[in-house]
Amino acid sequence: MSDRITAFEARIGLKFKDQALLERALTHASHGDGRSRAQSNERLEFLGDRVLGLMAASWLHRSFSELDEGGLAHRLNALVNKSACARAARRCDLGEALRLSPAEDRLGGRNKDSILADACEAVIGALFLDGGLDAAQAFFDQVWAEELSGLTKRPKDAKSSLQEWAASKGHGSPVYETLGKKGPEHRPVFEVSVTVEGAGTAVGEGGSKQAAQRAAAQILLDQEARDG
Repeated sequence: MSDRITAFEARIGLKFKDQALLERALTHASHGDGRSRAQSNERLEFLGDRVLGLMAASWLHRSFSELDEGGLAHRLNALVNKSACARAARRCDLGEALRLSPAEDRLGGRNKDSILADACEAVIGALFLDGGLDAAQAFFDQVWAEELSGLTKRPKDAKSSLQEWAASKGHGSPVYETLGKKGPEHRPVFEVSVTVEGAGTAVGEGGSKQAAQRAAAQILLDQEARDG
């Protein structure tokens, strides 16, 4: 096993019983000029993606007892998407341990989000096979700590979250429209729609226009998390 991979083990503080598993997890499909994709990390990535989802969902279920399924789903997507996985990979300098083709290495493959994210999931899959859920959990707790802290410390307003999500996907800015008002004057209920071009429309209700806008934004975010 290469010095780069041995150094990676030291950085994460976890020792593999089956060293070949870790080597496979860090092997990009380009390695060997792509002649043997069967020896790449793609199958481990498939497994690791599911193990990551389980660990993230379990943490959310414990940490946000007041949230319904939609709210949990939105936060789950924030923890397991490719950007979050790439950030986690960078926290343990995973890119330095990757096995790439010389061409991919020259093209900056060690710092590409897509390659880092896939390899990070593959490492989780390898840890699960090598040491069970406890080993995978130890890695998750270490490299996802900043993501988890961000969710608990700074819960974002749904309108801000929708604005950021729309921008990240290249959609237009959310457009809100007041559809009507019902109920008595001392306790009105406003109905507001929000539309994001390229994503869809949702309708929410609230005791003020701002509250209805936030409700509509959260509904659209939850829809995207389920569909996404």
